[in-house]
Amino acid sequence: MIAAYHAKEGRLIVTDAPDHAALTSAVWIDLYQPDMAIAITLAGLGLDVPSLEDMEEIELSNRLYHDNDTDYLTVMVPGQDDADEQVTAPVTFILSGKRLVTVRHHRPRPFETFPARAEKSGFGVGSPDHVFTGLVQEIIGRLADHLEGVGRALDEVARLIYQPKGQSQTALQGALVQIGQQGERLGRVRLALLTLGRAVNYIEPSIARRPGSKDLAKALKTELRDIDALDQHANFLDSRLALASDATLGTIDLSQNSTVKIVSLVSVLFLPPTLIASIYGMNFAVMPELAHPLGYAGSLVLMAASAAVTWAVFRWKGWL
Repeated sequence: MIAAYHAKEGRLIVTDAPDHAALTSAVWIDLYQPDMAIAITLAGLGLDVPSLEDMEEIELSNRLYHDNDTDYLTVMVPGQDDADEQVTAPVTFILSGKRLVTVRHHRPRPFETFPARAEKSGFGVGSPDHVFTGLVQEIIGRLADHLEGVGRALDEVARLIYQPKGQSQTALQGALVQIGQQGERLGRVRLALLTLGRAVNYIEPSIARRPGSKDLAKALKTELRDIDALDQHANFLDSRLALASDATLGTIDLSQNSTVKIVSLVSVLFLPPTLIASIYGMNFAVMPELAHPLGYAGSLVLMAASAAVTWAVFRWKGWL
């Protein structure tokens, strides 16, 4: 799918099925899962559309490079795939003096919200550099929302774990699953912050050298500081995740230890009565108590007394 955006009265106007003229005059071209036909069309504009395999290359030289007066920036951005599952996948920004082209194979939320809010971003849409800066700001805002979501989820987990009366095993296992899910979410955000910071740091000098882009260069420096602040926030949340995970596992261990302690205590309490019952269950011909009229009652009293003495000893030792 291909969408061409044109700047009109400070707003972005979209054309969903653009012809060659619309593509040529567009300030921003957004490609979603481009096929070979779209790649050929963009090649006519002098643009090389990378494949998904090229975008997934991890070498920095393949993610950030300059070719034919055009900068190619590939960053990892959280979003949804075709199955509506949360993923972090590459997005390539192809930035030149004429237009901005974005290539993606999933659906990051900022690409859906930015066109309607571009006029309110403060950067305007007068040039590809302005659109790029505003889109980066939108991505940073979305990453901040993800971090806030992780923080709120950890608050709920903390309230569950640190209950004075404790929680059931099922609730604690659910908390552990929630911690794992938020850890994955935080990992996706941190990867996005890392790659986005590299891309902005790479492109900022190029934009600063362009005429009339002094304010944009300052804005990009501000965005770099925002990325650094979010990275520090992510570090804080990472420490909270580790603490919550340790606390949950510790609480589960304590709960299991209590269960094992009860089972062990019951086993020990019944050990002396079992010993007595085993003795009187032996098949010897001469056992004086067998003929005594109170032998059965006496053996029961002796077994109960042995269990009571064992319990009293455990209480005296402080094991109960």
